[in-house]
Amino acid sequence: MASHSDTLVVFFGATAGANGGKLGSDEREIILLVWQIVDLHEKKVGKLHRCLVKPDTLELTDQCKEETGLTLDDIVKAEPLDKVLQQFQQSVSSEVKCLGRSSCTLCVNSPLIIRQALHPEASKKNLVLPECFFSFVDVRKEFHKCCPNAGPMEKLTLTSMLECVGLPAVSEQLMGVREVKSMVQLTLCILAEPYNHKFSCVETVKYKFDSGTCSKTEPVDSETVIRARGLPWQSSDQDIARFFKGLNIAKGGVALCLNAQGRRNGEALVRFINSEHRDLALERHKHHMGSRYIEVYKATGEEFLKIAGGTSNEVAQFLSKENQVIIRMRGLPFTATPQEVLSFLGPESPVTDGSEGLLFVKYPDGRPTGDAFVLFSCEEYAQNALKKHKQILGKRYIELFRSTAAEVQQVLNRYMSTPLISTLPPSPIVPVPVLATPPFLPAASSTRDCVRLRGLPYTAGIEDILEFMGEHTVDIKPHGVHMVLNQQGRPSGDAFIQMKSPDKAFMVAQKCHKKTMKDRYVEVFQCSTEEMSIVLMGGTLNRSGLSPPPCKLPCLSPPTAYAAFPTPPAILSEAALYQPPLLAAPRPPQTTTHSPAHTLAYYPPQPHLYMNMNMNYTAYYPSPPVSPSTVSYFAAPPGAVAAAVAAQPHHAAAAAAAATPVLPQPGALVRMQGLPYNTGVKDILSFFQGYQYAPDEYSGVVQMNEQARSLIQPKEWLCL
Repeated sequence: MASHSDTLVVFFGATAGANGGKLGSDEREIILLVWQIVDLHEKKVGKLHRCLVKPDTLELTDQCKEETGLTLDDIVKAEPLDKVLQQFQQSVSSEVKCLGRSSCTLCVNSPLIIRQALHPEASKKNLVLPECFFSFVDVRKEFHKCCPNAGPMEKLTLTSMLECVGLPAVSEQLMGVREVKSMVQLTLCILAEPYNHKFSCVETVKYKFDSGTCSKTEPVDSETVIRARGLPWQSSDQDIARFFKGLNIAKGGVALCLNAQGRRNGEALVRFINSEHRDLALERHKHHMGSRYIEVYKATGEEFLKIAGGTSNEVAQFLSKENQVIIRMRGLPFTATPQEVLSFLGPESPVTDGSEGLLFVKYPDGRPTGDAFVLFSCEEYAQNALKKHKQILGKRYIELFRSTAAEVQQVLNRYMSTPLISTLPPSPIVPVPVLATPPFLPAASSTRDCVRLRGLPYTAGIEDILEFMGEHTVDIKPHGVHMVLNQQGRPSGDAFIQMKSPDKAFMVAQKCHKKTMKDRYVEVFQCSTEEMSIVLMGGTLNRSGLSPPPCKLPCLSPPTAYAAFPTPPAILSEAALYQPPLLAAPRPPQTTTHSPAHTLAYYPPQPHLYMNMNMNYTAYYPSPPVSPSTVSYFAAPPGAVAAAVAAQPHHAAAAAAAATPVLPQPGALVRMQGLPYNTGVKDILSFFQGYQYAPDEYSGVVQMNEQARSLIQPKEWLCL
């Protein structure tokens, strides 16, 4: 500590790039070191040393050449950094010993040379710095304590400080020598009367990163947190701490972010001890970790706690052992026991405290996830464990990675918050009431007051359509532009537009057909809402006319329920389960000559339309993956109703059939799937040979099915 040190080593350095307030921000190497010793007791100074340093990259910026006066020829002959540091250590040790002193502390004009230049470069070159480079005093902070009226500490310069105490500026021309001599004069001045200052504001550089836990209730200052992006996926908290070498990271202050699959996504949140270190970390934006550049941005304390915070006592107890190396194991057999894991790791990588150093990750119900975290007491044991990467345990290969305390918290938080019953993916059918029709969608009509746009660019929006239509935009009805999306929710290239009148729709189709939108020509066809519904069911509309779809909704839509057992409007029938995004609203039950007990709700030939824009409008009537084992989709009437219908005279049944387009229901409904195209009535009757039926009761049904069969594709559902 400076307050107990006998000497100060006034120290200065310069790099091959930016210097001054931007020193170290461009990752340039050190090319100049200057130092001089000051005896704090005798107020004497030692010899001034100026050493050039040869960088690995022999290149100087123009700014560097102008400020330092150095050329490439000067630094080519110099020694590399490790040799110069050895020379520094030897000269300082000998001078301190000659003065009869026992300790020394560095004194700098700015912490940048230590934190942003020397430590990062030594870390990249795997150099071991002398112990004196891990503590220092800043002459500006010490001077500000003596002369608080000199102005803000951040704006103090060597010239302004000399002027404040009445000392002339140093006239030396050589960079480095000038700065060191100025700092020596200031130091001697504040040590003497009337200041009698003692250097006590010692700043330190942490030797290593301290892992630890963070509670979700712990306050975290947002001015101390950054987000690092672009990290190698295998990087650990120690690698990140090494990237920020020279800056002090808070205990447990590195939180690696995971993606939805629990794998690292190349980002980390880092928490520093104060805002000053956070600001210096931001200056390392796009510095390199190996061959990758790392982006550094501001983050918030809330973001850090979301990743690193935890409340599990089990995790806190597991991580309570300090100075441990954490390894994550992934892909463990669900039946793996602690003893099997210890045997897998082997005696060359003993786990701290045996099974107590293992933490199996489990779901809330206790089921294993296949993940585990392991503690090792030293780096050697961890390295031996990592050699087991992708070796076999049981019948599975095991992945091993370096991990962090924050990752342990994050993984445990994620799995413990997983619901016991997995959430199924949302159904493609939106469970809306069948009768609920948005007010701006039209009822089916043969009036040709709509146009269809086909071949739109997938990036086209409503604004592009309005620009495409030009002067005809004023003729569009309010809420009249309908974009059609596919099943994935992406644009399908189609749109329907409601115009104010058929004449307006005709003019649009004439003038905008094959007009270009974003380098693509767009086809425009006049249509009606009825034709719109048929197109959505799979039909085609062009200038040659309308081609019907392979199936026709009014013919194949079965009854939803019997009036005696009404279906709530919010429950969709099977017709809705296997339909395109064009749902029909059932007509209210009609009063017939039959008893109300067997009145039916059915789909009329011209229903109201509801467009579900989130479904594939060409996927009409897909066959279900398996045939249902029951007929519960189309409810059969109760036995009393069936018996009453069967007991009716033939002429009454015929009159009822003529009065309504619904089918008489003498018994349960059955389906036939996969009928050949050439199937006839006799084939169907032969198929049901052995079952009792009355010819006068099935004849109308068979005739209807012959008509319907001509409209359907193979593998479609057929109601009998």
